[in-house]
Amino acid sequence: MTDFQDLYGSAPTVVADAPGRVNLIGEHTDYNGGFVLPTAIPQRTTVALTPRRDRAVHVASANTGEPPALREYLIGMENPIHDWIDYVQGITWTLRTAGQRIRGFDAWISSDVPLGSGLSSSAALEVALLRALRAAFDLELDDLALARLGQTAENDFVGAHVGIMDQMAASLADEHTALFLDTRSMAYQRVPLPADLDLIVLNSGVAHDHASGDYNTRRAECERACELLGVRQLRDLGITDLPRTDALPEPLNRRVRHIITENQRVLDAVSAMQVGDLPHLGQLFYASHASMRDDYQISVMEIDMIVELARREPDIYGARLTGGGFGGAVVMLAHKGSGYNVGQRIAQAYAATSGRTPALLVPAKP
Repeated sequence: MTDFQDLYGSAPTVVADAPGRVNLIGEHTDYNGGFVLPTAIPQRTTVALTPRRDRAVHVASANTGEPPALREYLIGMENPIHDWIDYVQGITWTLRTAGQRIRGFDAWISSDVPLGSGLSSSAALEVALLRALRAAFDLELDDLALARLGQTAENDFVGAHVGIMDQMAASLADEHTALFLDTRSMAYQRVPLPADLDLIVLNSGVAHDHASGDYNTRRAECERACELLGVRQLRDLGITDLPRTDALPEPLNRRVRHIITENQRVLDAVSAMQVGDLPHLGQLFYASHASMRDDYQISVMEIDMIVELARREPDIYGARLTGGGFGGAVVMLAHKGSGYNVGQRIAQAYAATSGRTPALLVPAKP
């Protein structure tokens, strides 16, 4: 880690990392107690770290320009400043709040998980930092505890009211299986990705921000719908409850319809993956996107354009917005062996039409 050594004058004592994730299906269901199905992507965030003897935290990131700015604060004096350092401050604040004993540290962060892409760059940072601190200070925390701490930091310190999916994926997912997670019970199982499938992840070039108003507005709308329906969480409702949700005022009726149908689509997607029914899995992807576009209203023109370009490709089974929405990335399912070429074709057509600069993140060039 020459960057760490250049900055601090010695090699780090701990290096840890965590992956970004792509959510195959199950969007905005996690904070409603529902089902999600993410998988890890090759892009990762790495934290190099050396403990200090005092309370000072010194941290710099390779992703903040040249030369990287060194940020400093004291353990116990965390204060949000609405910048990337808040994710680091949030982790140390959360650890202290949870009764974990830590000291200051010098840290260097590097990441190839694109920011604002809907691929969970924030959770990758949180979990990578927590893994480094766990090793540096011998903290007795398992992988589930790391996920919960990362979510708490983002909810209560950063101010983004995200569910638990992103941190669970960063802490527990891998690239060969999908993590089928019940966010109410926290029960999970790993479902193998079909062997005859290529996964495509295309970043639209339209960045989003979970800490901005739209994401939190959707969560507030779901909470209001729960009050009107007399349920604790929208997870308490199933497909047979759809008729009673029609009486809700606009747009709450559509928000609830998305959550109910999306939970069912996750269950159906797991069944389709287990039997290798890729055409059905693809149709579930398209149905999920339509629901996010029309009922949950979290898509944007550029994302819709990519999905429509995917529909024209015979090698594509299905495509949908992935992540919190309002920009980000599209996940697609393709015939085995076709993913890179068809992904490049869609990216080029999208760039020519939209004027945006997309990035094909998965699969890598053969």
